[in-house]
Amino acid sequence: MHIPRITSPVWRSLRHRNYRLYLTGQLVSVCGTWMQQIALSWLIYRLTGSATLLGVVGFASQIPIFALSAIGGVFADRYSCHRVAVWTQSASLIQAVLLSLLTLMGWIQPMHVVLLGVALGVVSAFDMPARQALVHQLIDAEDLPNAVALNSSMINAARIVGPALAGLVVAKFGEGLCFVINAVSYLAVIAALLAMKLPERPRESARRLSIGGSLIEGARYTLATTPIRDLLILLGLVGFMGMPYMTLMPVFAGEIHKSGADALGLMMGAVGVGALMGALFLAHRATIVGLGRIMVVATLGFGLALVLFTVARVFWISLLLLIGVGCGWMVLIAASNTALLTLADDDMRGRVMSLFSMMLVGMAPFGSLLAGWSADRVGAPLVVAIGGGLCALAGIIFARQLPRLQEAAKPILAARGISVEPTATQTR
Repeated sequence: MHIPRITSPVWRSLRHRNYRLYLTGQLVSVCGTWMQQIALSWLIYRLTGSATLLGVVGFASQIPIFALSAIGGVFADRYSCHRVAVWTQSASLIQAVLLSLLTLMGWIQPMHVVLLGVALGVVSAFDMPARQALVHQLIDAEDLPNAVALNSSMINAARIVGPALAGLVVAKFGEGLCFVINAVSYLAVIAALLAMKLPERPRESARRLSIGGSLIEGARYTLATTPIRDLLILLGLVGFMGMPYMTLMPVFAGEIHKSGADALGLMMGAVGVGALMGALFLAHRATIVGLGRIMVVATLGFGLALVLFTVARVFWISLLLLIGVGCGWMVLIAASNTALLTLADDDMRGRVMSLFSMMLVGMAPFGSLLAGWSADRVGAPLVVAIGGGLCALAGIIFARQLPRLQEAAKPILAARGISVEPTATQTR
């Protein structure tokens, strides 16, 4: 099939066949994933009427990522990232099929949902590092920032479309059909992965050690590589202090704005719109030069927007601020993803990206539990405001360390053949 020449810098990564396959499969699968998440939340609430159990299900699906993603990173370095991704996506398909059958047969119980959530969390702990590292193999190094940004754009486009479709499907046909659609969507990403043509890459470093030895080696490498270490610390702090606002969004919709699920949907959609805008902004960039400053601005913007959101009492102003929250968070995620993939050595990339997953996703359930407990005592606005303020403070501290981190990164980037001197076209 003839592929037209891609001239726009926004879409330049699509000139790589393997990346086109990856992005297409992910677009279908992530829409299905968002449909399942929305339907699952509604199912739990319909069965139990318990907001607490909603938190338990979220915690059950995320805590394995914190506990096991480091081991998942070892597997990504020890074996083919491509092969690991095929197996994890296949396991996710099985989980979705089981959830579909239990729901459609009328056998589903809250404990089934919790157990299947734990199973999916275990799979994700191995899947996320493998897929993160795989992206680096699908494109040239010069296209990596664009590839990560396009992937983030796809995820957030699905974040807008998936929940809307889920609402329609649940209203007309019930939650079970959403789970079926998600199961079918995994076939698209598995087919895309199997259609890729990738050369085998030696994985000597991870294979010559035990799993424990590989974990220690990865930890030592991360601690010794200052830019990677400090960036992961920033992500962990922001994930723990800032992301719990998502857990408390129903409180703002119901108690602050005196509305219901419709307002909550608009608020979540505003976050998705902002995240999509942030991802598209990064897709226009042609280099990783200047990403450090962008991460500082994104962290400050995310934290300050959260603080302002807690004091906004006019609904449309809250929506505008949530767009800023989503934009700042996505720019930080995508920029950090690009920086870590670029800075990490080939035989360490899986382990580094497992720590990225641990900081990004694994810290959130702990922060959510603390935020929920605190909100019952001092109120959700104060809890979110404190979290946002601490995120902004973390951004200021990171900004003060940035010159030192940039100097430490220069020899690493030079060894990759990446110019560290910005040009007029690179910084646009």
